[in-house]
Amino acid sequence: MEFKKITKKKSFKQSLHEVPSFLPQKSARALRSKNQKGTIIEKKYTEKLTTSAKDTPVDTSWGSVSNWYDEHLQGKKTYHETIIYPGLMRRLGDVRGVRILDLACGQGIFSHKLALQGANVIGVDLASELIDIAKKVGSEKHHPDFFVSPSHDLYMIKNATVDTIIISLALQNIERVKETFDECKRVLKKEGRMLLVLNHPSFRNPKESSWGYNEREKIQYRRIDSYLSESKIKIDMTPGSRTDKKFTYSFHRPLQFYSKFLEKAGFLIKRLEEWESDRESEPGVRQLAENKSRKEIPLFLLIEAVQ
Repeated sequence: MEFKKITKKKSFKQSLHEVPSFLPQKSARALRSKNQKGTIIEKKYTEKLTTSAKDTPVDTSWGSVSNWYDEHLQGKKTYHETIIYPGLMRRLGDVRGVRILDLACGQGIFSHKLALQGANVIGVDLASELIDIAKKVGSEKHHPDFFVSPSHDLYMIKNATVDTIIISLALQNIERVKETFDECKRVLKKEGRMLLVLNHPSFRNPKESSWGYNEREKIQYRRIDSYLSESKIKIDMTPGSRTDKKFTYSFHRPLQFYSKFLEKAGFLIKRLEEWESDRESEPGVRQLAENKSRKEIPLFLLIEAVQ
């Protein structure tokens, strides 16, 4: 996810140094001003827990920041709008009459887009605050059915009744992935498919990945300090505030984690796509290197799985 307010040509230090997309804009700007080098900027607002990702369950809901998140996604230059939604629509094709489950749908922006294209959409999210927002928009003629529930409990859907499942930029916030995949397998028709979009786990690992620049070689590079180890990261959603602090959790897992649990649930990976940034740097001595690194190091990963 990215920020709502994006200038036409942000400098690389502003837009590519991996200021996490879940941070409010004012707080992010303040952090940027304090981190001119920007080499390991993610360490400023993530806390890697010593416990493993299999320990005590945690609250991963985004309900506490629902209003800010809704305002953010209404922007026209977010990565959702310029990369995620177009990429998903290209893979989905004609959705008229297709029954689609938008799992971890948030405030239902993509659910409503699909419904307007003629799809029969079910939107499910853990955060009741986001589902309340989702229910308030859209037309009566093209309105998804929204439910509050964790991703591993699709009680509202009968066996083998869904054509397509979408989980977009949410798997990294879902703790019970195995149970979620099992439940997706249950509700999906035999010929159905599942589209998963993630922050690319090979290159985007909070606190363990960062951008750097080699002055001698004039090369912008991505530094990866950890990849194979699974981790549970406590995310400060209000880094610019000293009061009324709000936190959520994110989970880093390597690609083999998703491959293993998809296989165990009865899925096969049909297709992988890697989506790069569409941003460009301002003119300057680093412009070419920065723009090249954007095109070479992808932000997002699409996994298409079938039964």
